[in-house]
Amino acid sequence: MSDATLATALTALTGVRAPLVQTGMGWVAGPRLVSAAAGAGALGILASATMTPDQLRSAVREVRSRTDAPFGVNLRADAADAGERVRIIIDEGVKVASFALAPRRDLIDRLKDAGVIVIPSVGARRHAEKVAAWGADAVLVQGGEGGGHTGGVATTVLLPQVVDAVDIPVIAAGGFRDGRGLVAALAFGAAGIAMGTRFLLTSDSTVPDAVKSRYLAAGVQDITVTTKVDGLPHRMLRTDLVDTLERSGRTASLLRALRHASAFKRESGMTWSGLVRDGLAMKHGRELAWSQVLLAAGTPMFLKAAMVDGRTDLGVMACGQVGGVIDDLPSCAELVDRIMTEAHLTLERLRTTR
Repeated sequence: MSDATLATALTALTGVRAPLVQTGMGWVAGPRLVSAAAGAGALGILASATMTPDQLRSAVREVRSRTDAPFGVNLRADAADAGERVRIIIDEGVKVASFALAPRRDLIDRLKDAGVIVIPSVGARRHAEKVAAWGADAVLVQGGEGGGHTGGVATTVLLPQVVDAVDIPVIAAGGFRDGRGLVAALAFGAAGIAMGTRFLLTSDSTVPDAVKSRYLAAGVQDITVTTKVDGLPHRMLRTDLVDTLERSGRTASLLRALRHASAFKRESGMTWSGLVRDGLAMKHGRELAWSQVLLAAGTPMFLKAAMVDGRTDLGVMACGQVGGVIDDLPSCAELVDRIMTEAHLTLERLRTTR
């Protein structure tokens, strides 16, 4: 194995060996993937939004039983039980808390008072400036190439804006898969890179083989952005289901939304009022129809259908654009080793090039 170390502000902050982050993907970033990523030297992040609080506590303990390496938990700050999840993170001694979408200042304060490192995810410079002023320890900035909920500004444009605007470590996300990308991000001033799709497509990922095969077969043009899943721009593989969603009228959308929201209600133990509250929290000032509010609340079931049940016909498959150029399934250890080897070789080539 090569030297899987490269000292940056991210490694110094979190104690990981490699300046790489495995992002908190719902139904994907469970104990097996997180412990494998952490054990390989990256910062593994558990996805808590698709877990009940009890499941989250159990998952944290399982990761700790598998590895002594640092890891984190991703939160939705707008979830009704966000405070309870923060308490679990603190009680269990988790090293890092990351946030999907906008965090709340009171949650950041609670985490920092307990010594937890706080790393919110942002998609705009102004959001990075806000969370930095609130005391965030670092910020993860995702450009439009990233999978799942995403923006419209490319990483190469957004990243330097954020680096210039804040004085905390910046982690780059959106379009990364290898050592060349890591070096490019470092050249822009980032302290490391975060990857979702690349870690999803590893042998340590619990995503069913049929779904992984669908990802590996996709080209760059097979990856699209749609607002028809939950009203927000969502990057994913284009499938027959996505085409159907985009053609659906209001009545069909409402019926589908009710079905998926009801399924997630059973899965999560949430009340209807809690589901609607979480769906409304996703609006972020947008004018959404009730079908979209309910779809937002039930979106986890679209993801579960593919990522857990293996139903590529019934589920959505969040995917970064980089998925179109990934063609293998290494272990997390092999992936981290490969990235770090290539990064060191790239840096050496740049030093010796005249």
